[in-house]
Amino acid sequence: MDDLLAAVKFNDQGLVGAVVQDAQTREVLMFAWMNREALRLTLAERRAWYYSRSRSKLWLKGESSGHTQKVLSVRLDCDGDAILLEVEQTGGACHTGYQSCFYRRAEPGGWVEDGVKIFDPDRVYGA
Repeated sequence: MDDLLAAVKFNDQGLVGAVVQDAQTREVLMFAWMNREALRLTLAERRAWYYSRSRSKLWLKGESSGHTQKVLSVRLDCDGDAILLEVEQTGGACHTGYQSCFYRRAEPGGWVEDGVKIFDPDRVYGA
């Protein structure tokens, strides 16, 4: 485990970016930050852990919503400064209710929502 973590180039804030992809559909579900402990827990438990910059704390994906990510593969990019998680997603990945956080597409007139909304965030997280 130490060798895996030592290969990662965390930024000045001690974080590394993680792209999260559905292992079956290959859809990019989300982007999040991981600190050393989040990556260590993810590797050890095969559940997705992240670091919240706004709350300054670790969080387990699904701890509030029940929409979990089983980690099937963890990849490190060529520079050692980005992680790719291939996951089995249960429920929606996005806290706004969409399957993917990337539900907006750029068009000449602005951003167009074209994702699949699969749950009501007010019912899951409370209004």
